[in-house]
Amino acid sequence: MPFYEFFVSQFVIENSLLLISGVLFIAFCLDCLLGETRHFHPLIGFGNLVYKIENNFNKSINQQTSQNTKLMIKQRLIGSCAWLVLTLPLPIGYYFLRGEHWAFWLLDAVILYLAIGYRSLVEHAAQIAKPLATGDMQQARHFCGYIVSRDTSQLTDVDISRATTESVLENGHDAVIASLVCYAIGGIPLVILHRLANTLDAMWGYKNPRFLHFGWCAARMDDALGWPTAKISSLLYALQGNVFLALKNAYQQGRQYKSLNGGWCMASGATALSFSIGGRGIYHGKEIETVTLGQGPQVQSKDINRSLKLVRNAALIFIVITFIASFIISTL
Repeated sequence: MPFYEFFVSQFVIENSLLLISGVLFIAFCLDCLLGETRHFHPLIGFGNLVYKIENNFNKSINQQTSQNTKLMIKQRLIGSCAWLVLTLPLPIGYYFLRGEHWAFWLLDAVILYLAIGYRSLVEHAAQIAKPLATGDMQQARHFCGYIVSRDTSQLTDVDISRATTESVLENGHDAVIASLVCYAIGGIPLVILHRLANTLDAMWGYKNPRFLHFGWCAARMDDALGWPTAKISSLLYALQGNVFLALKNAYQQGRQYKSLNGGWCMASGATALSFSIGGRGIYHGKEIETVTLGQGPQVQSKDINRSLKLVRNAALIFIVITFIASFIISTL
């Protein structure tokens, strides 16, 4: 082995904790600068595969499924097996293939960059915020429909602002903070597992006749994998406002929200930014009333950009904390 390769290998082994924070910083910067890949994104290919598998194996799509115990169990078993097949091979394979060579750290940074979606979040929010600022409600409603599952055809200015900030705060966890935290805790295998599980929940985690049982495992596993990262995201949001009030609201209000992990993040973020979100919405033709999250006046269009900055700062705070912790540990 050439001397320089031996030296680099020894440096990597002895400073792996500091390299973790370096990978976090590089990956986040790459996402902020480049955004999502324009021609092919791995999650798009994965989504196409998910659609094909669900289309082939989720056959019992009718109201009777929920009234027939055998069909219910069968659907849950098939959905669980499909979840295992789709989520486990890649992280397990990467775990066994990865080494301590410096090239793997570069590969980590690239994969983590692909898992992060902050720039995409900014771009989608801007598509809504700009027409909203000029009073073009038709355009604002159109692009709002890209990021939420509710009916947007009759939404008002406040409704659109609420829907967008809710999406930013929740996806700030799902697509940004969670990936950073997962890498710091379990490396790329955990990042891949969480990102695939989150994508499956987004595609299968609906409480309708088609996915109620087939998507049962996907919804439960996303809740389980997102539980610790959502709490960390809530804390990172809270640090930018009234910490104790934000965490109190996250605990009390988040427990009553339809999405436990999302409720924590949104309640904490809204409280830190001193506005309120939640309320009535039309989801898949059904009116649903959700608990009020946060504290303060109703959210306004100006709060969309404030929410994006909150997510960005939360990511940077976590990277800095990770660097400081890594430096302290490596010097002990």
